[in-house]
Amino acid sequence: MTNLLSIHTIRFIVLILVQVLLLSHVNFMGYINPYPYILFIILFPIKNNRMAFILLSFLLGFSIDLFLDSGGIHAAAALTIAFIRPAALKFSFGAVYEHQTIKFSTSDFGQRITYISILTVIHHFVLFSFEIFNFSKILLVLKNTLFSSIFTILLCLLITIIFSGSNKK
Repeated sequence: MTNLLSIHTIRFIVLILVQVLLLSHVNFMGYINPYPYILFIILFPIKNNRMAFILLSFLLGFSIDLFLDSGGIHAAAALTIAFIRPAALKFSFGAVYEHQTIKFSTSDFGQRITYISILTVIHHFVLFSFEIFNFSKILLVLKNTLFSSIFTILLCLLITIIFSGSNKK
C-alpha cells in the first residue's frame, strides 16, 4: 500500500511539474496545447476511495491553475472527467470494469485508446469552453478541442507505452 501511495504521489507531482514547467510553453500553430497531466486521473486505481479521488482530481487541476494563473478552468475540467470516469471505464472496458479487474497495462490497445480519448476530449472541451466562454466562438472551442485532444492523446499513449513497457520485465 505504501509503495502504491508513493507511486501515485510521485506521478501527481511529476505530471504537475512537467505540465507547468515544460508543456505550458508549448503552443503549436497558436492553439495546440498538450495537457498530459490528466494521466493522473486516467491511471488512478479504480478500487480506491471515490471521494479521495475527486479531491485529488480537484487538487491536480487547482495546482495547474495556481501555476498558470488560469482562474479555475483546469480544476473544473479535471473534476468533470473525474466524475465522468466511471461511465468512460464502463463504456471502454465493459464487463471487465463491472468486476473491477482492469489492468491498464494488459488491456486491449483499442480499449485504452477509447478510454483515453473519451476523457481527453471531454476535458479539453470543458477547458476550452471555460477559457473562451463565448457561445458565438463555438467553432474555435471545437477546433482547439480537436487539435489539442489529438496531440494530448498521442502524448498520453506514448507515455503509457514507455512506462508500462518497463514494468513487464
